[in-house]
Amino acid sequence: MQLDDPSSVEDVAAEEISIVVNGLTLRYPEATALDNVSVNIIKNRVTAFIGPSGCGKSTLLRCFNRMNDLIDGASISGSVLHEGNDIYSADINVSELRRSIGMVFQRPNPFPKSIFENVCYGLKLEGERSQAVLQETVEWALKSAALWDEVKDRLDAPALELSGGQQQRLVIARAIAIQPSVLLLDEPASNLDPISTLRIEELITSLKDQYTIVLVTHNMQQAARVSDYTAFLNMGQLIEYGETEQLFRYPREKQTEDYITGRYG
Repeated sequence: MQLDDPSSVEDVAAEEISIVVNGLTLRYPEATALDNVSVNIIKNRVTAFIGPSGCGKSTLLRCFNRMNDLIDGASISGSVLHEGNDIYSADINVSELRRSIGMVFQRPNPFPKSIFENVCYGLKLEGERSQAVLQETVEWALKSAALWDEVKDRLDAPALELSGGQQQRLVIARAIAIQPSVLLLDEPASNLDPISTLRIEELITSLKDQYTIVLVTHNMQQAARVSDYTAFLNMGQLIEYGETEQLFRYPREKQTEDYITGRYG
């Protein structure tokens, strides 16, 4: 079932909306990646996108900060509104959009710089030169990312010396240092050990008071643990969307039930 009017879903009707997706279709020359997707992303909540590999969940996530612009031959129709502004409008500054809607990828991608320089990189790009401001922001971001206590005595050390889990938290600190309103997380724990994964999940839960978080995950248990809302996609279509507990316990659609019970996908 396609949710043509997600605002009519009782689960989300009373919540403040950060991103409105309406009739979004994305095509490549050889295939349709997203087919008429409509969904409301709720402010200061965690929304998880789940579904089988290739279903379009990461593609949808990347539409929110126009990362798909970088793919040759991609064409898009429909609309994505962030705080009331159409992000695909011709007068949108894409660099500013990506500062407002930050992204963390599946594999940690720290720069070959020090821990300190990684976190303040975005601030320096924006022209911040005050060392006091940079130091204060780096400490705040690392504390917010639950990494400060582990690195506070070695901020000048190369970021690439950190463990995989620490690198991922560092990348999250780098993303929030410029204070975006939305944080996009594309399978941020898929390459991490169980303890590091738990830390990332705890971090996601703690950050939602400050940020709207959209999480792509192949791990349904993770979606159930950390998200407030869940969207199930399959073959480029939004099959079902609602409160996470409702979707996992009482799915409305048979496709959703089959997927979460392991009957396919």
